Amino acid sequence: MSKNKDLTIREGTVEESLPGGAFKVRLVDEDRIVRGQLSGKMRKFRIKIVPGDRVSMEFTPYDEDLGRINRRL
Repeated sequence: MSKNKDLTIREGTVEESLPGGAFKVRLVDEDRIVRGQLSGKMRKFRIKIVPGDRVSMEFTPYDEDLGRINRRL
């Protein structure tokens, strides 16, 4: 869990895999596509994400189009 209080957490479905640990994710609530990067712990423990997986993402208030994938649901 992150210590930053300003983060918003949203759920989505992975649509496409991009190079460098990035993914296109369709948000469940808003039905829009954003870009998500894998968090460091997911890279460290080699958690695999494939298109069709449901994920939980964190967004900062500065950029709502780029988020960090922190959990596979």
